[in-house]
Amino acid sequence: MSGRVEGKVAFISGAARGQGRSHAIRLAEEGANIIAVDIAAEIPDNMAPGATGEDLNETVRMVEALGRRIVAMKADVRDFDALKTAVDAGVAELGRLDIVVANAGITGLTHLGEDFPEEQWQTMIDINLSGAWHSAKAAIPHIKAGGGGGSILLISSAAGLRGFPRAAHYSAAKHGLVGLMRTLALELAGDFIRVNTIHPTQVSTEMILNDSMYRLFRPDLENPTIEDFRPASQSLNAIPVPWVEPVDISNAVLFLASDEARYITGVALPVDAGAVIK
Repeated sequence: MSGRVEGKVAFISGAARGQGRSHAIRLAEEGANIIAVDIAAEIPDNMAPGATGEDLNETVRMVEALGRRIVAMKADVRDFDALKTAVDAGVAELGRLDIVVANAGITGLTHLGEDFPEEQWQTMIDINLSGAWHSAKAAIPHIKAGGGGGSILLISSAAGLRGFPRAAHYSAAKHGLVGLMRTLALELAGDFIRVNTIHPTQVSTEMILNDSMYRLFRPDLENPTIEDFRPASQSLNAIPVPWVEPVDISNAVLFLASDEARYITGVALPVDAGAVIK
């Protein structure tokens, strides 16, 4: 370990698998202890399958294998009281809080903007936007109490910087994170708490590597496979790759969470293989 976040504690939502697990591992590799939260359940009208309790247990195992401490709990980011209880319990056990990675999110189903069912729209906003606000809200008093500043990272998307047809709910939520980030960055600057967003393109996790996503990108095929999906996904990016790896996002998380980025705040950082500029 080089210890870029040695002795710090990071709270990560959506930590059972995918990007969230990757962020937990990368921060633990560099010395952080982890508060991990995930709903670990199916969410109706979500394109990707839900995480499980076993997934969350595996995150715990992997972090502990690095010699770091981890407090893991099931909680729904839509439920502020449950989330606050989880964060409070984690801080009580680990002694402090320095880093927040508001990562929990869903892809949802796709429709034209005028056709979105009200319930699907609301679920998306409640999880992808309000859930990040709840995560920050639960954490900020603990970071302030530490007196040493901190870093809050909201995981947005390339869809938070440009529009994508048939994903109005997702793009609206991810754009909303930028406004939340810029406001919190101003509100918390005096406490040396930095707030930034990260904007990935497609990431190689269960969120995109599933049959529903393959059919979305290749509606011309009855049973498209990952190989059919690959060139369609690659068409989103300027750099000719179909997706990036979770660790590519986690490396950006690590940098922005570390003292190397001590004066970086209010920034929307794409890690997107050029998707936003294409």
